[in-house]
Amino acid sequence: MNPIDFDHKPPRGTRNWIVAATLLTAGIIIGFVVASDLGWLPTGHAVPDSASVAQPPPIARPVSTAPQPVLGGGNQTFVDIAKSVKPAVVNIYATKSGRSEGSGTAPFDDPLFRKFFGDEFFRKFEHPKERKERGLGSGVIVESNGLIITNNHVVGKADEIRVTLSDKREFKAKLIGTDPKTDVAIVKIDATGLPTVAWADSDKLEVGEFVLAVGNPFGLTQTVTLGIVSALGRAAGIAEYEDFIQTDAAINPGNSGGPLVNVRGELVGINTAIFSQSGGNMGIGFAVPSNMAQSIMGQLVQTGKVVRGWLGVSIQELTPELASQFGIVETKGVLVSDVMDDSPAKKAGFERADVIVEYDGKPMDSPTHLRNAVAQTPVGKKVTIKFIRDKKPKTVDLTIVEQPKSMSQNGEDDGGESATPTGVLSSLDVRDLTQELASRYGLKSSERGVVIVRVRPGSTAEELGVREGDVVLEVNRQAVTSVKVFERIAGKLPKDQAVLLLLKRQGRTIYLTLRP
Repeated sequence: MNPIDFDHKPPRGTRNWIVAATLLTAGIIIGFVVASDLGWLPTGHAVPDSASVAQPPPIARPVSTAPQPVLGGGNQTFVDIAKSVKPAVVNIYATKSGRSEGSGTAPFDDPLFRKFFGDEFFRKFEHPKERKERGLGSGVIVESNGLIITNNHVVGKADEIRVTLSDKREFKAKLIGTDPKTDVAIVKIDATGLPTVAWADSDKLEVGEFVLAVGNPFGLTQTVTLGIVSALGRAAGIAEYEDFIQTDAAINPGNSGGPLVNVRGELVGINTAIFSQSGGNMGIGFAVPSNMAQSIMGQLVQTGKVVRGWLGVSIQELTPELASQFGIVETKGVLVSDVMDDSPAKKAGFERADVIVEYDGKPMDSPTHLRNAVAQTPVGKKVTIKFIRDKKPKTVDLTIVEQPKSMSQNGEDDGGESATPTGVLSSLDVRDLTQELASRYGLKSSERGVVIVRVRPGSTAEELGVREGDVVLEVNRQAVTSVKVFERIAGKLPKDQAVLLLLKRQGRTIYLTLRP
């Protein structure tokens, strides 16, 4: 017997036949598999009618754990919300005596309207010979005895206010009080048993929630629009105290003073203004939060005026640059840039560069937030404030007092020569404050520090907001009382080191960080 030859190969023709047979077999098998999947093969059973064919079960899909939008309690829908809110929304017509060249139906040439709606929109209404001006706005009934909340810019300058209810009844309204600093006003009509809208806690409102705006845009009564909460705590430069709810629900001229409600039909805000370049809605509307509006209403109804709390500090945003200067890891909190004399803060021991992180049990993340919180604190209330000083947490209790009408702060008088700083401060020219310079820049000659007389164009200092006329109080937290002191501090600074400036501008102090 011959040994097995593992290297022996069959003839070429035989090999070709084997390959062809293998490929043909594989093709037949694949064909059967595909035909079976496509249902082309007979099953040996009669084919039933399509109606009796059992449908395959649906493909199982993973269940989403994302929260689903809730349209109010139970089965409430937007239709239900609109039906419940609309009866409490009113038209407000305010009339005042105009100039000999009045503006017809334009709402009093209010700068707020002009800024957000644009001049073009109002030109179509102008009638120079008219001596009466009429403003159209909205309001919402919050008490069944006829108490209505609206905007100050709707009724604040009016000689006569008339209110039309949803059932077409018309009343002459009495102005209870206004608060221009928040753009809130309260009027009252002589009626009882009226439908109302309940108040909501606007502090619980979240970005992304559905909201409805109801009002009378362009005189089109009982109009309802839908949107979401786009942002919270907005400051838009409209009023002195701002904490606006931003929404994309369509708000137009005539909506001012109307309600913004949540999916439970509760009042979360008073529609105030829109950002617009055409006079119409552009998806950016602002509303006064219900908590602020309700607080203002309570004071106006009880006393006819608004009394605000006062802490006695100048504050500013804690930027990452400033946080690094003070050795703070997170930019949460509000930086104290100055402490007023004879203020609750001064008596409690507050100092410049303290960072307030909590006020009366609530975290503070912006100057606007803290300012509003203090202003809405009842006078005489004792509050607890948590802050950071030199990287160490501290807590203090103090009593809030009434906000004074005017505040002033005295300093020391300096006089002297000019100087040109070096290093990162080389773009600034400073001088000791003289009577002449004080007069030029509108300063008090008793101010302490040195005044900036020139900021080099295109420099980092100019880009970061340093201005001619600013008074330098500190450099790297060292007091500056004269040009010589300023030169001495500046001369010791490394050229690549950031500098922390404390400046006084228009009666208030601010921190700025200059980086090389």
